Amino acid sequence: MLAVHLLAQAAAAATPEAVAQPQQGVISYPLSFFAGQQASNAAELLARVPGFTLDTGSDVRGFEGAAGNVLIDGQRPASKSDNLEEILRRVPLSAVERIDIIRGGAPGIDMQGKSVLANVVRKQGASFRGLFAVANNHLWDGRNMHGMRLELSGGDGTRSWETTIRYGYGNDDGGQFGPYVRLAPDGSLLRRADYQSESDGLQQTITAGYSQPLLGGRVTLNGRAFWDSWKTENTIRFATPAGRLDNITSPYDEFETELGARFDRDFGPKTKLEVVALRTDSDFHGFDLALSPGRSEDFRYERTYDETIGRAVLKHQRSATLSFEGGGEAALNRLDSHSEFFLNGAAEVLPAADVQVEELRGEAFAKLVWRPTPQWTLDGGVRFEASDISSEGDVVLEKSLSFLKPRLAVAWQPLPGAQLRARVERVVGQLDFDDFVAGADFEEGTGVSVGNPDLDPEQAWVGEVTLEQRFWKSGAVTVTYRRSELKDVIDRGPVFTDDGGVFDRPTNIGDGSKDELIVTATVPSEPFGWRGGVLQGELNRRWSEVVDPTTLTERPISRLRPLEWEARYTQDLPQWGASVGAAVFSGWSQTTYRYNSITDVKLHNAYITAWIDKRLRSDVVMRVEFMNLAERGIRFNTQAFGPERRTGQLLYTDDRDLTPGRSLYVRVRKTFGG
Repeated sequence: MLAVHLLAQAAAAATPEAVAQPQQGVISYPLSFFAGQQASNAAELLARVPGFTLDTGSDVRGFEGAAGNVLIDGQRPASKSDNLEEILRRVPLSAVERIDIIRGGAPGIDMQGKSVLANVVRKQGASFRGLFAVANNHLWDGRNMHGMRLELSGGDGTRSWETTIRYGYGNDDGGQFGPYVRLAPDGSLLRRADYQSESDGLQQTITAGYSQPLLGGRVTLNGRAFWDSWKTENTIRFATPAGRLDNITSPYDEFETELGARFDRDFGPKTKLEVVALRTDSDFHGFDLALSPGRSEDFRYERTYDETIGRAVLKHQRSATLSFEGGGEAALNRLDSHSEFFLNGAAEVLPAADVQVEELRGEAFAKLVWRPTPQWTLDGGVRFEASDISSEGDVVLEKSLSFLKPRLAVAWQPLPGAQLRARVERVVGQLDFDDFVAGADFEEGTGVSVGNPDLDPEQAWVGEVTLEQRFWKSGAVTVTYRRSELKDVIDRGPVFTDDGGVFDRPTNIGDGSKDELIVTATVPSEPFGWRGGVLQGELNRRWSEVVDPTTLTERPISRLRPLEWEARYTQDLPQWGASVGAAVFSGWSQTTYRYNSITDVKLHNAYITAWIDKRLRSDVVMRVEFMNLAERGIRFNTQAFGPERRTGQLLYTDDRDLTPGRSLYVRVRKTFGG
């Protein structure tokens, strides 16, 4: 209790009252709202906004459907491959004027299909600013994952520029170790071993951006280069049978580039034009090698991918309560994939091993936002998508697809602190090019999976209701229920080769349903007697139902996690120039159903981390974070059936119970200029 009292005294005089007030569906948080917090950039500010959860967007082809839920100066970032959170981290605290939260829609704002949107408004004018940071994550096994980032930006008020150079060594859970057993159907022991896994790599990124007036408007150019080199090594030392040693190695290398341009121009005070062009190229290659006494499995692959996008949008705000926009985009996507599989050195027949896929895709859209009264907002739109997909090589086919995707969202605000939102929308997923080509997972024990270019995209009618209640000036709770009626669900199924072989592959398995309950809460500490503290939490509960293509019985969707939750507490201590916090992330489970196996993956306890941010000087902040304090473990359980699950004949059960260790993360960040 003494510690709590001291923390409360340290924070009591400095935590500001919330000054955000709802107006026309927008709540504004000026920089003064965050006074006393040790935030350094826009991403860290957004993490403290009540009732807001960052959505970084979807990894899909095209530009329209990939948007996140954050705008910068009223515009979506021009880059698509650059992670939205990384973009926000490059907006320093000194450049932010305020953050606007748009709930349910507002005239003149493209909600990008989101119910809640944030707009980071930067200060006018530009001056030289920079940031230099170094960090190291010391792992339980002695490895050090170090990194560095340098950010520079500037301008003269009309022209602006920015660049970032970043590298970092990363790891997957810091390494994992633990027992492995294989059990016969009667429970007797077939194999016992010690399992050791080590997965780490190096990522490097260079980004650059430039903006200036042009032709009565403004042009923005952006570029990005990204290198990723990763390696996973698994060593299995057997006690039963004695002396056996297995090794699984899975390295890969990736290089990706992006070049983009955006042109914006106002035609009077009410009409705006936005034109975007993007080009992305990537090269990805690697192999998966599994070695055991008397047996070797070697899967090798190389993939090149490129995407070219052109997009134009015309926006018109007729009045303070009504706005329209319309536009279209075209995208050309190409994938060239080559795969080989060798069993004991001999090449094996592999369906869809060499495939070249091309997709020409177009989309036209129209949107409307209308606020008939101060309490009601209607956000509606319709998108028409058409695409031609062709495949050459091992699989030759052509198909044309077209979909009409209407959307209507309604927001009702009966009281200043309460809002009820509802949404109905037809959602059409995109075909994942990775599903078109062969892959392998020897670590999970599922072996080689082949591709399936003849997939149909998954479709859904989605209905959603959200209740949001704000309280205590900076508190908020939201409850969302979402129902999806699914068609052409993409899951797993078998394919048979001409020589009698059988492989797992992605396939359409029919219709299904998915239900989701999402609860978020932000609770300030001030009503409990001390200032500067905030408790944030989120819970996700999911249910699903499809018909299994092998057993023809009902089951959940593969890899859908039924329950996840997290809680985070942060205490600002402005008198000491510091903040402390802790976060707890729940365990989770997911099940993958294949024609001949069922794999359960479970994180069977919570992931706990605690940190302190200390401002050493006005321009230097140090973070010390203790990660995975509870040593959260992960368990893999695979039931193998023969020849398929429909027979119900269990061959064996593999079980791995692995435990990564704790780690200590230290970062020092210095800002300059501005």
